[in-house]
Amino acid sequence: MSFSDLRVRKPGSAPQRALRLSLLAVMVASGIAQAAETTNTEQTLNVDASANADQQQQAAQDYSVPVTRAGTKMALTARDIPQSVSIVSKQRMQDQQLQSLNDVLKNTTGIHGVSSDMDRTNYYSRGFLIDNYMVDGIPTAFASRWNLGDAQSDMALYERVEVVRGATGLLTGPGNPSASINMVRKHADSKEFTGDVSASYGSWNKQRYVADLSAPLSPEGNVRGRLVAGYEDKNSFIERYGADKKFVYGVVDADLTDSTKLSVGYEFTQVNTDSPMWSGSPRWYTDGSQIKARRGYNTAPDWAYNNKENKKVFVNLQQNFDNGWNITLNGTHNEMFLDSKQLYIDGFFDKTTGAGSSSYAGYPVIGGTGYNTGKRKVDAVDAFASGPYELLGRQHELMIGVNYSRQDNKYYSSWENISSAELGNFNNYNGDFPESNWDPREPASDTQLVRQKSAYLATRISLADPLHVILGARYTNWNRQTLSEEMEKNNITPYGGVIWDFYDNWSAYASYTSVFQPQDYQDASGGFLAPVIGKNYEAGVKSDWFNSRLTTSISVFRTELDNVGEATGETNPETGNAIYVGKSGVVSRGVEFEVNGAVTDNWQMTFGGTSYVAEDREGENYNSQLPRTSFNLFTSYRLPMLDQLTLGGGVTWQSKTYGDIGGPDGEGTWRARQGSYSVVDLFARYDVTKNVSLQANINNLFDKEYDTNVSNGGIVYGDPRNFSVSATYRF
Repeated sequence: MSFSDLRVRKPGSAPQRALRLSLLAVMVASGIAQAAETTNTEQTLNVDASANADQQQQAAQDYSVPVTRAGTKMALTARDIPQSVSIVSKQRMQDQQLQSLNDVLKNTTGIHGVSSDMDRTNYYSRGFLIDNYMVDGIPTAFASRWNLGDAQSDMALYERVEVVRGATGLLTGPGNPSASINMVRKHADSKEFTGDVSASYGSWNKQRYVADLSAPLSPEGNVRGRLVAGYEDKNSFIERYGADKKFVYGVVDADLTDSTKLSVGYEFTQVNTDSPMWSGSPRWYTDGSQIKARRGYNTAPDWAYNNKENKKVFVNLQQNFDNGWNITLNGTHNEMFLDSKQLYIDGFFDKTTGAGSSSYAGYPVIGGTGYNTGKRKVDAVDAFASGPYELLGRQHELMIGVNYSRQDNKYYSSWENISSAELGNFNNYNGDFPESNWDPREPASDTQLVRQKSAYLATRISLADPLHVILGARYTNWNRQTLSEEMEKNNITPYGGVIWDFYDNWSAYASYTSVFQPQDYQDASGGFLAPVIGKNYEAGVKSDWFNSRLTTSISVFRTELDNVGEATGETNPETGNAIYVGKSGVVSRGVEFEVNGAVTDNWQMTFGGTSYVAEDREGENYNSQLPRTSFNLFTSYRLPMLDQLTLGGGVTWQSKTYGDIGGPDGEGTWRARQGSYSVVDLFARYDVTKNVSLQANINNLFDKEYDTNVSNGGIVYGDPRNFSVSATYRF
């Protein structure tokens, strides 16, 4: 099949003509379009359910996904969503061996991670923390202190990952104006017995085995099942560290009628780690010089561990109607468990004697131990309907829904400080430290129960053939109970965007999106401040080609925080609490671009970049530990003269970062720095037969040494050069 087979047209479209704009992403897209020799074809998307098997197979091998509900929950192409959207497909995850959500986010345009240690990475977009992760559109919120491994989710269970950057309150309710991350589950969509099994081996004795099997459960195939199971065991370039992961996922999809589909599934994941380093390796000597610890140095003792377990039950019901409307009902019950005993070293050390100095004034500790356990339970139901309607002689679309969630976070902790005398000479320290005689664990202060009730709607109004407006809003009733108090807030989150199809394959858009975040600060009357409001203003140009198999976008954005709590220095005489007032906060502004999808039938590519500045109200850099400019490129090419062989690779680059950290005994500040750097990856895959393929990946080809955590006194190195080889059998 070639691109010339894909001749579909939106209503009102005209024959294609060449278009060139001077912006970087548009130049790339224009060159790609010409290289594909697609002149005089109609190329924008019209979804056709009767696509033949070859087209479906080709679509499964693309980096792009033509239709998504990301952004608005209406089924749209990326070009019709007035926000920056990135989609990481199953094929790209296979090519890059992106086996966890961590791997995906590290390779997604505009997303940056800061690793507190080997098992905890928090991700940011446009300068703000991403604090919501969604599965099939249902969000789970988390605090960075209690990162229970959401980003360690295994991608073998998911079809794709959808990322919408900016404020996404229409989808998530409360949160930061950063991005929404939505993982879309695999389903039992085959009426024949099919599947694949794979095995891989890599650096540091990493072994991974995965089976993905689908089969009909009824003679007609109207009831189908799918089972995904896997096991992974690995060591690390960090000494003594080891981890194993087990996961199993089962789903049954039943066509109750020709228009009604029911899905029921269960997911179980268990991750156990031995001797994980907590908060990195100490950075400085007391004379200001840097401790030159080897990359494999580990402060963790043998008794340290960090274990997590995740259980999810879900149900999905979809009803389609002849008039184009559909109703979707999602329900989930999730339980995530944490059990962890760890040790951290944090301080400054004398180069000669190894004696430690604290990072805090009047608090002479240089480390600590922690015994932490937790359980996070989420019960949620989300129901929405979407479809067309007619008004004033034109056809429009409407989406309306309701949501209820109950998230119960219970955390317990016991800890002990470590003094310099207890640690001894740091220069001789090798992780040999006795386990604490733990006191009984006590409930942590951020143990809480959060309930949300929401109603939301959005409509896409067709003002003219080339001009569309999307308007929407979400009403949220938010209630939180902690160990000592209860808070309730009501919020309306507006959403608005306009899309102008100014040329055959090109659209311009502008949007205003928002999100809110409740805060604990109190005003002079003793009442809680109104929530922080995140506002995102965005404008850009998008295009799609070859039936949306290739998409491009470039955007400019401005994100503002309003009503951020600021201390007045006064105290309420009745309550004894500090008095706060709401002030304007951080402003982030910048530009992003992305090209993603099929350049030709044999050539897949994703190329994206972002550059922004983020400043607080005093004009100081906000979250300076994040790079202000970054690019990511990855591509694969199947050789026409030897179509069994696919070659590819990519590079990520980011600008310098820094963090200001309190000096010895809390005197002054010292600056941790990481210069700009790039990481190069390569891969090759050879199809031995139609059913058997072999693949090899090399990551960090030039063995670049870099620090992923300049936000505190501990260094957390990125992975050195590593490799993996894998074999896959499909049937």
